Amino acid sequence: MSSILLQVQLPTDLDAAIFIVWHMAPTVRGIMPQVLSKLTSIPVTHAAENEPIQMNHIYVAPPDHHLLLEADHMRVTHGPKENHFRPAIDPLFRSAAYAYSNRVIGVILSGALDDGTAGLWAIKAYGGMALVQDPKEALVSAMPESAIRQVAIDAIAPIAQLAPLLIQLVGQEVAPKPSIAMHEDEKTKTEIAIAAEDTALGLTMAQFGQFSAYACPDCHGVLVKITEGPLIRYRCHTGHAYSADALLASVTGKIEESLYSALRGMDERVMLLNQLGDQFAAANQPRQAALYFRLAQADQQGSELLRQAVRVHPALKPESLDDQRPDSDGIEPVHAALQ
Repeated sequence: MSSILLQVQLPTDLDAAIFIVWHMAPTVRGIMPQVLSKLTSIPVTHAAENEPIQMNHIYVAPPDHHLLLEADHMRVTHGPKENHFRPAIDPLFRSAAYAYSNRVIGVILSGALDDGTAGLWAIKAYGGMALVQDPKEALVSAMPESAIRQVAIDAIAPIAQLAPLLIQLVGQEVAPKPSIAMHEDEKTKTEIAIAAEDTALGLTMAQFGQFSAYACPDCHGVLVKITEGPLIRYRCHTGHAYSADALLASVTGKIEESLYSALRGMDERVMLLNQLGDQFAAANQPRQAALYFRLAQADQQGSELLRQAVRVHPALKPESLDDQRPDSDGIEPVHAALQ
């Protein structure tokens, strides 16, 4: 999607820096800078730890690392995953809002679930602007729809109109900085520190929310429920963070894992019971053999019931949550914050 945005030809003297997060597997080779460099004359590179920020430059988060912004430089960290991903969009948006306040424009493009919504909420809270691709045009509409539903969006437009709009907005005077409540400011600062791996022992989100009834799918720690306007999200004491949709997808995946683990155990028990039955039969002990064969048959019936539960409930598959959204085809999202 970023290639379509760049084909509108951003000016070579753009007085802004562009930061892109692309959801990708941690083991993939990061080739986005090379690909995007063929579409624009603006320099495109992977962000580097403590690299100074330059205007008229496009920075891409490297694989398996969060991209964070500070006052005049970038951080590239291996902090806890957010919404299943590293890099994730929320840490970039949140850090940009904290560092640059009303000078930030957040853009959400096509993507699954709702990573980026909480970060976009932070951008708006700090006086920045929020742009979203028209969900009707998006290859995967869930992320734009989530942002529109829960954040006060400044513009919803087809992707061909987003680049001209960005150019226009970069040249305008920014709105005055809003006043941020100390509690909200400390919460944002703490979450940035978690993503940056700068946390000291005992620094958690417990003071900014309420303990929930849910366990973190990654580390099984208790999740703290954080409420921001209409947004509800979760973070554990080790730092893993989830939107409501991301948590639902994780819990759903764990259910299927548990079912298959139970199936494996039952199948192994059936095989062992039949093996013992064969041994007793070979030893001319038919009554003992019959007992083990009956137990094996009963377990086999239970195993079939579990298999049917997996087969007849497509909702137990995490990807089905996206499949039920309109126009979903599994394309990964690309998102940008523009300073």
